[in-house]
Amino acid sequence: MTPPLKQNIISVAIQGGFGAFHELAAKDFFGNIPIEIVPCETFADEFNALHDKKVDCGIVAMENSVAGSILQNLTLLRESGLTIMGEQYLRVVQNLIALPGQTIADIKEIHSHPIAIQQCAVFLNELRRKGVKIIDSVDTALSVKWIREENLMGIGALGSELAAQMYDMEILKREVETNKRNFTRFQLITESDAVKELEQIANQTINKATLCFSLHHEEGRLSQVLSVLSFYKMNLTKIQSLPIVGVEWEYFFYIDLVFPDYARYQQALDAIRPLTEQLQILGEYQNGQRPPENKTIEEN
Repeated sequence: MTPPLKQNIISVAIQGGFGAFHELAAKDFFGNIPIEIVPCETFADEFNALHDKKVDCGIVAMENSVAGSILQNLTLLRESGLTIMGEQYLRVVQNLIALPGQTIADIKEIHSHPIAIQQCAVFLNELRRKGVKIIDSVDTALSVKWIREENLMGIGALGSELAAQMYDMEILKREVETNKRNFTRFQLITESDAVKELEQIANQTINKATLCFSLHHEEGRLSQVLSVLSFYKMNLTKIQSLPIVGVEWEYFFYIDLVFPDYARYQQALDAIRPLTEQLQILGEYQNGQRPPENKTIEEN
């Protein structure tokens, strides 16, 4: 049994610093419910905090519509034994942020998380041609914070408007992401009974599941699994393979299923169990909905 929530405030672990997109996703998910954001430098740190019950839950980025799956988080989730209990989509707007009083022409370096850099490839490539260095960092918001704390002129960061506001920085150019349909899919990870009893989790319509399995090394086995899922009318919205460390040319398969009938989904699970190995249900939850195309994080 997990301890009750402290003072009715939910502690939510995020990867990154205050003002990170993870914080925005957490606020969107919980709405008016009071939360305490607990920053973690890396995803491994976040999963450790969850495993050690130092926080009530965590919001974890799993996939971006431009950069694809965040592969390390699939492995961290599978190995942690923790459970997905919800899903949140966020329209990600990247901004070029720097100390006040500068222009883009003054910027000689830009620091940000590698996925943020990938999301802004066209904008950044134009600056690269002009000699600007693009440098990977652990987080968008932490890069903004570092520039402010060190008072670094000539250095910019990619990040949210919230991060710019928090650290009293200036946005030199808004919406520098290449694809304006830039969404990140976050998932709520928790084992806290108190969090599971919250209305927006307890009252979910369970119509999505994330599964992980390996396969016998036999020809056509994956196609058999997929055929069974199709027979039971499971909508396969994602499939991702990752190598099994220490076992050459064998893989874990991670799949997302959306379904209208939970009983039918359970029948599909029973049907694929004999065809798979190490089948894990990583979570059963309500399919998250993308916000309207004209909704950006600046409106939050």
